[in-house]
Amino acid sequence: MKFEMPESLKKTPQHYCPGCGHGIIHRILSEVIDELNIREKIIAVAPVGCAVFGYLYWDFDTCEAPHGRPPSVATAIKRTNPNKVVFTYQGDGDLAAIGGNEMLHTANRGENITIFFVNNVCYGMTGGQMAPTTMPNQVTTTTTQGRTEEDGYPMKVCELLSNIDYVHYLERVAVNSPANTLKAKAAIKKAMENQLNGKGFSLVEILAMCPTAWYQTPVESLQMIEDTISKAFPLGVFKDS
Repeated sequence: MKFEMPESLKKTPQHYCPGCGHGIIHRILSEVIDELNIREKIIAVAPVGCAVFGYLYWDFDTCEAPHGRPPSVATAIKRTNPNKVVFTYQGDGDLAAIGGNEMLHTANRGENITIFFVNNVCYGMTGGQMAPTTMPNQVTTTTTQGRTEEDGYPMKVCELLSNIDYVHYLERVAVNSPANTLKAKAAIKKAMENQLNGKGFSLVEILAMCPTAWYQTPVESLQMIEDTISKAFPLGVFKDS
């Protein structure tokens, strides 16, 4: 078996921190786009945060949206270009916090777009602050003694959206092991195919590593997803209409 670089990825060095999950996700997302032969149809929407750097690496059309607003921008693009395949690529601070309202109403309208939600349980780019998904007792730059119940509990986006009638497909996956990464790629592909078939709103939540903000080594961060994060955020399909 010969492994080659996907055509949908640019040949440029990555800047992400060692052990970051974004590079893995960029790769499998690009592989899916190549396999479906939709690179010329793709329009991606990137927000503020680590996810914004997607346009440095993807070799297809990408635009940037204000912090938290990618679902609304993607809605406008898809409605005016219904033959395009439109997806957002968002972190948990962007999607679940600043963009929570945008996400909920886009899902409630059943927009025929796809959201890839990278959940690394913190604000990565802006300094490792607490996000809605931050774990109990997790140390961040804004919860220096660990997240307490006064700060709330981890927000479970897939479970929340599963109660909305017009949501078509929800799945939570992870990229902390080869087996989980293959499952993540399959979920990404299914979400893209749903849009191609006009089935409506799909969201794939991807548990990803952020060793720098977690104060861990890359290897430790892989184990944290296995031992802790995936227990609070169980992997699996939450809705498939």
